[in-house]
Amino acid sequence: MQSAVDESWKSDSWFGVNPTDPAFRTDPYPLLERLRRHDPVNETPIGLWRLTRYDDVVRMLKEVPSGVRFANGSSFGALPAGPNGGPGEFILRQDPPDHTRLRKLMSQAFSPRAVEALRARVERLVDGLLARAADERRMDVISDLALPVPSTVICEMMGVPLADRDRFTEWTAAATHLLAAAFQPPEVIERGLQAGASLNAYFTELIAERRRDLKDDVLSNLIRAEEQGDRLSPSELIAQSIGLLIAGFETTIGLIGNGVLAFARHPDQWDLLRRDPSLLPGAVEECLRFDGPIVLTIRITREDTPIGDKVIPADRPVMCLLAAANHDPSHFADPDRFDVTRDDNDHLAFGGGVHFCLGAHLARMEAQVAIGGLAKRFRRIELENSELVWGRSLFRVLGTLPIALS
Repeated sequence: MQSAVDESWKSDSWFGVNPTDPAFRTDPYPLLERLRRHDPVNETPIGLWRLTRYDDVVRMLKEVPSGVRFANGSSFGALPAGPNGGPGEFILRQDPPDHTRLRKLMSQAFSPRAVEALRARVERLVDGLLARAADERRMDVISDLALPVPSTVICEMMGVPLADRDRFTEWTAAATHLLAAAFQPPEVIERGLQAGASLNAYFTELIAERRRDLKDDVLSNLIRAEEQGDRLSPSELIAQSIGLLIAGFETTIGLIGNGVLAFARHPDQWDLLRRDPSLLPGAVEECLRFDGPIVLTIRITREDTPIGDKVIPADRPVMCLLAAANHDPSHFADPDRFDVTRDDNDHLAFGGGVHFCLGAHLARMEAQVAIGGLAKRFRRIELENSELVWGRSLFRVLGTLPIALS
């Protein structure tokens, strides 16, 4: 009987690894490991190829000719852009030279020097949040730490009023699903479209206000670039504003939340970090590798591409399963072990190549301060619920994570 259950996945044309399956979101790693063993380079029923081995994913992201758009200019799973643009105009959906132009406009605000200048502000923010948690001896990691830290920071960086955070928190989570519309049921797409329309209206109004009073923030700098005409179009301005807001805190909620979850499940690693705070940077890298918020990224082949014993035709979408690569035993020793002392942790949680995450420095710093602050204050963190509750985001972001503190 057990054998029949174990073999049933072979009759599934997705081999049990379907991103829309709730079971996959809850714990993708056993399913990804099985896929990597059975068929590491494979084609799905919708013509999408999948890569699960570390070396293959690195090759696709950094070496072989590929991009994020098809030869006809469309992008995988994207909905047609409306009159004011859409997700397809965000930097993540652009290839050079447009990607290069947009990244140059935004990169200065997310440089290591600019991010490090924010550290003291983030430390004060975290101290205040944890002081309240210490009084109650418990906290919801998501609502009390993982969400307010990155959302406050990205609002301040962009010049978005913090008072409006509650208005767009739900919008941003729903809108992430438009990045993978090909996998979504109609009701999820509709919810995402409504959220996107709300974000569009919000930023249209905010940009109009900011034009009358430009400041020293990312939104003002984007407006200045748009007003120069040849650097940013009006629809690109809207798309980058919405995209940066979403990317600026949705995934970092997942990084901090999933990281604290890993520590709560591995108290020996929490003890190591508490005894030796110098382990903190490496601990955050291990959180990214062990259970990062982004499971996959898509690339489009530019030419026929041999991978392993197969050839992926030109102009085909390829799902680079970052989570599978980060647990590949051929690259990481004992990959399913959470180990904050792991050396040479060259994970792929931030992707790779020209599309390497623009906000990687910011996410790392925020996670270091948040998790480091917890470790400095609390000897033990314990889960109050064994069953996980996931949020509405496309990414692996928890909706709630109550813990007891001592």
